Amino acid sequence: MHRAFTVPATATARPEPLFGMTPYSSTSEPFTLQRDCPAILVPAGDEVTLPAGQAGYITQALGGSFTVYVEGNLFRIAGAEADALGKLPPPLPELPEGATESDVEQVVWQQLRTCFDPEIPVNIVDLGLVYECVLSRSAEGGYRVDVKMTLTAPGCGMGEVLVDEVRSKLELIPTVEEADVELVFDPPWGRTMMSEAAQLEVGMF
Repeated sequence: MHRAFTVPATATARPEPLFGMTPYSSTSEPFTLQRDCPAILVPAGDEVTLPAGQAGYITQALGGSFTVYVEGNLFRIAGAEADALGKLPPPLPELPEGATESDVEQVVWQQLRTCFDPEIPVNIVDLGLVYECVLSRSAEGGYRVDVKMTLTAPGCGMGEVLVDEVRSKLELIPTVEEADVELVFDPPWGRTMMSEAAQLEVGMF
């Protein structure tokens, strides 16, 4: 259940971002919520409801979801709630006519690349969080996807939120009947697991 969120009078103390990124900048897009909107408090992972009329800034809009900055706090708003921000929801994944297993696998990886840590502008594949992704036939003739993934920090409060997002996005793919997403922490994640493009994106070079 979502609890109503009252914006505090002063900014809340937050952990330092993983790559020293600031949550808000002059390029962030202002918004005013058009209706009450469920959201996730970042990085705690608590479910809250932001009230209609609440003003803030969109700091990240990647993969169909939004990270917003409201009075010193960051929140994640799912793509399904895009209309509350005056935005369009993300398009559903599609398969070509007569799609082969290879086509399905390609869309699986495309969907994984639409999943982002709310505080890092790099998808979970390029961030190196996906350790394994296996596509198999189900008994009903469709497909099952099994994913093993990790987090940048084992105690991250957004872990289950990210797992649920991955699962739900994979199950949106036509012919995918079930997706199982398991969090693992061996081996532990390290920055060297990021793709070169991801390292450039976060300024490691």
